Amino acid sequence: MPKMTFIERDGTRREVDAPLGLSVLEIAHKHGVDIEGACEGSLACSTCHVIVDPAWFGRLAAPTEDEEDMLDLAFDLQETSRLGCQIIMTEALDGLVVRLPAGSRNAME
Repeated sequence: MPKMTFIERDGTRREVDAPLGLSVLEIAHKHGVDIEGACEGSLACSTCHVIVDPAWFGRLAAPTEDEEDMLDLAFDLQETSRLGCQIIMTEALDGLVVRLPAGSRNAME
């Protein structure tokens, strides 16, 4: 089974099973990682914002214009920021490392 690592807000590294075909958001929820995902992956918020380790960022598919628009609303935006709902686990991403941002901004509330 592929694995991925979440670096939590306090710096704790948490390696988890990452089933193929699931999004980073779904994987986080499956393992109790503190990512909100207020819009449930419908690309209507930025609460599943993650910061992808630079070594992995280039391996991801390019973000869509809709994702880029939502990222503009994200708290603690970084050069390697992506939305977790848009990163789908593949064999090529086995070992993926993402960091949770310092906080999130939920415009849906």
